[in-house]
Amino acid sequence: MADAVDLVLAQWSVQRPDVDTSPMAVLARVTRLARLLERELREFVGRFDLEPGEFDVLTTLRRAGSAHGMTAGAFLSASLVTAGAITNRIDRMEAKGLVERVPDAADRRVVRIKLTDRGAELVDGMLAEHMRHYARLLEPLDDDTRTVVADALRTLLEQCE
Repeated sequence: MADAVDLVLAQWSVQRPDVDTSPMAVLARVTRLARLLERELREFVGRFDLEPGEFDVLTTLRRAGSAHGMTAGAFLSASLVTAGAITNRIDRMEAKGLVERVPDAADRRVVRIKLTDRGAELVDGMLAEHMRHYARLLEPLDDDTRTVVADALRTLLEQCE
């Protein structure tokens, strides 16, 4: 079964047969898939009045598991986004009552970001549905294929990061 990438590859093979376009077979599909998955995520979290970045904040804080929250620095390392983006997200989420900033008990210069009860309930309520949705997206792949794909993508990510 051909997809849009196959069409692009076929066109290049006619226009520039001298160029090896085989890397595009993987990377163009990864790019297209990332865009489609981002759209799926946007639609899913939108049902909960969230943006994908806000969902990332909730899940980062929730999986950290600390009742005391995370320092801004620890949060930045765990979420892999810029400080400016985090500040804006936290501001919006604080206004929604999903997170709060609390001074560190040991060092009042340090501010921790913490899920509110409402934020924890929201992310806990969303997580199982989110994973079921991801599982449905992966239904065309059997377990062995999923493992091979995950391992291959990990290798690529390690190289690129």
